[in-house]
Amino acid sequence: MKLLNKRTLTSTLFALISLASFSQGGSVPPPPAAPPPPGLPIDGWLLFVFGIALIYGVIKKLSAKSTN
Repeated sequence: MKLLNKRTLTSTLFALISLASFSQGGSVPPPPAAPPPPGLPIDGWLLFVFGIALIYGVIKKLSAKSTN
């Protein structure tokens, strides 16, 4: 082969390989995840539950003392 034919063949193959690699396209990264849902609101019921637990504890303590 002549030198000109080798250069033409090399240039053509290089262009085709480059074209094939660009035409494959990369995968698009997934979108970011949604923010987590808000937590359980405990502000209103916290004092109520604490009061019930305190009353229950006092009753249990008093009933344990009276049986002894």
